[in-house]
Amino acid sequence: MSRRRSYVLLAAIVAGPRIVALAYERNDILTSFTDKSDDFARTFLASGTYGFVAGHPSAYTQPLYGFFLLPLYWIFGRHWEVVGLAHIAVAVATAFLVYEIGTRVASRQVGLIAAAITSLHPYLIWHDIHMNREILDHFLAAAIVLLTLVAAERPNVRITAMLGLALGLGVLGNVRLAALPLVVVGFLLWRQGIEKKTVGFALLVLAVTAAAITPWIVRNRISVGCYAVTTDARALWKANNVNTYDTLAHGGWIDAVPRYPGSPPTPEDVYQRYLATGVYIPVDECAQMRFFQHKTHDFWLHHSGEKTKLALLSAQMLWQPSVVETGGRPGEGTWLDTLRSSSEPLFMILLYCLAVAGLFFVPRAFAVLCVLLLAYQTAVAMIFVGVTRYRVPWDFLLALLAAAALVALARRLRDTRLAPQTRSES
Repeated sequence: MSRRRSYVLLAAIVAGPRIVALAYERNDILTSFTDKSDDFARTFLASGTYGFVAGHPSAYTQPLYGFFLLPLYWIFGRHWEVVGLAHIAVAVATAFLVYEIGTRVASRQVGLIAAAITSLHPYLIWHDIHMNREILDHFLAAAIVLLTLVAAERPNVRITAMLGLALGLGVLGNVRLAALPLVVVGFLLWRQGIEKKTVGFALLVLAVTAAAITPWIVRNRISVGCYAVTTDARALWKANNVNTYDTLAHGGWIDAVPRYPGSPPTPEDVYQRYLATGVYIPVDECAQMRFFQHKTHDFWLHHSGEKTKLALLSAQMLWQPSVVETGGRPGEGTWLDTLRSSSEPLFMILLYCLAVAGLFFVPRAFAVLCVLLLAYQTAVAMIFVGVTRYRVPWDFLLALLAAAALVALARRLRDTRLAPQTRSES
């Protein structure tokens, strides 16, 4: 099938079920489980302040998703159709990138199957239409992998710079990717060898990544008071304290972890109180960030056994086939829970099995890259916390491996059927 026809088919595969889901969920898109970036984008358009409250700049969230929403709200307004269709467009673009990766490492057939598997992931069909930053994480993850493969084969300034930009945007969208540029650069040096030219390209990747992140960090130093991608270190502490394990083990999410005794209200708390009373209470985001970073480091140092147990639980939560079900989740007790405990595990168990087999049917370099990236996500989950929605942006790697295994199996079955016929003719 030609690239153009493949793109048309993939657009239909991606958009069809998501448009149906969007129509069904339309009343909840802007009202339930929205992202903080939505508040930031609305405040910016109303006042020019990027934060919760006009006149009080904030860095209490990663900025990329808010930057994504800003032009949509400005041009089209804040409507469920705008958010949903924009998300679907990003999902279609992501499928195209997965197709190109599969075509590069194997064949168009592998690319098409991998993109279809990725797009029909039961969890993503629902998740992609709601407000969440993972929609951009998914797109950038695929872009990073594709650019890494191109840079490894034919390094040049343009591709290397584009890779650095994608990595920088990835960090602005998800601070968990802060160390990913080092992993990617290590892979490139392994593939190309450590020579003057390749080291130069590696340094360019890191330089462009830093250049993409630096304006936001400097803005936070000037407007908020400290250098940071996000000041929400409380989220890190919620995932790393003596109450976290019991909370997660009993079905709660880290938001249900008891507050630190005597801790001041967070910027989000202040915003909710401002909406209710019209009174703004000043908050020092930088002081809170440093405080919760310190408490997290203390937990790691003085409760290493508890942290080890928590890290293992986080890895299990990241990779378990069923969707992690926590209290207060969207659609709790509805048909969504049935899908989480039935269709999702069946899909993921089959995907895991095929992906393991696929490691033996793709080029060694791509298999190494997949293992590196998935190992990185596991390590990050063990440091922070693991959950299904943090894994799914990278599940396309499993889909690519699975597609390679399916194509190889189909070819072997075909050859097996043709073998007797060939012998009889001879």
